[in-house]
Amino acid sequence: MTFPVVMHHNPDCGTSRNVLELIVAAGYQPVVIDYLVTGWTRAQLLGLFAAAGMTARQALRTGRSPAEAMGLTVPGVSEQALIDAMVQHPILVNRPIVCTPKGVRLCRPSELVLDLLEKLPPGPFAKEDGTLIVDAEGKRLL
Repeated sequence: MTFPVVMHHNPDCGTSRNVLELIVAAGYQPVVIDYLVTGWTRAQLLGLFAAAGMTARQALRTGRSPAEAMGLTVPGVSEQALIDAMVQHPILVNRPIVCTPKGVRLCRPSELVLDLLEKLPPGPFAKEDGTLIVDAEGKRLL
């Protein structure tokens, strides 16, 4: 049986691209969901957030998103209102979210995805910015 990996991905995001590269380099063939194209459902978000142990507020993307302009960053905005906004505006969900048999996690920074995989990519492996994550001997550095 294979080790399934599902990734909710934004190809315009460096962190998301780094996570995808780590997964593929480790030998996995992930199901990649471009959530900006497919959008979200309320049930999907509730399930992901529950599995990841996070709230909608914790998953809210505040940088380079309309969250502040929409009044979503102020205290007192309900979880229901945040999820409703995320369904209407998928960009409001921080990314990438990765699901494997080892758990569900918002993988920021990108090396957090390694906790969800059974094996590391062969080293050396560096992020887009050159930061080494796995050394030449295959040892995790971050």
